[in-house]
Amino acid sequence: MKLKMTCTRAEANHKQLQNCLETLDKMKGSFQKITKLLSLAGNDVRLKILYLLNKENELCPCDLADILKMSVPAVSQHIRKMKDAAIITSRRDGQTLYYSLNEDETEILNNIFKSIRLERKTAKTLQQ
Repeated sequence: MKLKMTCTRAEANHKQLQNCLETLDKMKGSFQKITKLLSLAGNDVRLKILYLLNKENELCPCDLADILKMSVPAVSQHIRKMKDAAIITSRRDGQTLYYSLNEDETEILNNIFKSIRLERKTAKTLQQ
């Protein structure tokens, strides 16, 4: 794809701009996937659910409802959105569904969770 140049700076590097355009075009799918994940994780409750699933490997909706002090139907609505986006998966054991993170999402989420832990460590350091 050829970039239509609108930059009027005399020293504009048109090759650099074209390379940036081509790079973004090649990464289009990755950006869409990460945007979808971050959009869902941008909700406080869903981020907590993702964190708990990452930490505990799997939990059922009633476990999550107890931990988050929410109703099971409210937790189930959040789970459904993440399951529809293929961020989490489920397995059935009798009448109970257990949810876990889709392994494709764990690397991105682990980086987010590291920053949460770092913030907590920083807060502890400031209290001392």
